[in-house]
Amino acid sequence: MLKLMRLPARLLLRKADSHKGDYGHILIIAGSAGFSGAALLCAASAIRSGAGLVTLGLPKGINLAITRNKPKEVMTLPLAQTAEGFLSKGAFIQIRDFLKKIDVLIIGPGLGNNKSTYALVRKIIKAQTLPTVIDADGINALCKNLAILKNHKGEFILTPHEKEFARLFGIGIGFVKKNRKLVAKRYSKYYNSTIILKGHNSTVTSAMGQCYINKTGNPGMATAGSGDVLSGIVGAFLAQGLDSFMAAKYATYVHGLAGDIAAKDKTQMGLIASDIIEHIPDAIKKCS
Repeated sequence: MLKLMRLPARLLLRKADSHKGDYGHILIIAGSAGFSGAALLCAASAIRSGAGLVTLGLPKGINLAITRNKPKEVMTLPLAQTAEGFLSKGAFIQIRDFLKKIDVLIIGPGLGNNKSTYALVRKIIKAQTLPTVIDADGINALCKNLAILKNHKGEFILTPHEKEFARLFGIGIGFVKKNRKLVAKRYSKYYNSTIILKGHNSTVTSAMGQCYINKTGNPGMATAGSGDVLSGIVGAFLAQGLDSFMAAKYATYVHGLAGDIAAKDKTQMGLIASDIIEHIPDAIKKCS
């Protein structure tokens, strides 16, 4: 039987006179026409994992649909978009000004494959030093632009699956599969980033050489949106004061444990990403 990991007191204990600002404000840059679900899952996960405030920065064309379906606690920031419904690089000024109000940035879920969006992502990352979670199309935007990672001074957490990892760093997928721990540690150190290499027994590594192999989770979590849920938990734990490696480590554990609890209720076959979010509080309770 898996021995339960206890979460840090910083996450579990709250002062009687605390307020929402004490638990961080997250901006999630996410979504595009046809891919609003990723943004919703990430935001719902972040607010359910203890973040004080969550704002979704998304293309203005999907703002109404998101507003109708998002958790009531999540705010939105409608942004300039391309004719096809992707975020436009013209949104940069609005985002740059909003960055002054937040504590943590999550960028990537559901952004889509678009040159203007990728240019915007790179510009945003260069312009700030906030703790930043980079997922999905945020990672794709950095392919062939790794100098951004190398020269950046802030805390980065990258959350690639094996194929994204191979594409980002230009190495063979077969080599990644056979050498998960080796490659994650190597590229974390070289690019001064925390990496969550997702998959069976997700591997979490830091620039300082720390390495954690996660044992929670199950095959039922191989479903659309599961990674977006993980990014939201990571961002929430960053917002509540954990450093990048600790946030990634504990978030990966809680994500997998919530999925295990959900699978007992829904079965692995019937498990969807929303079920993981529903059981995040149960996972946290078990780790308290």
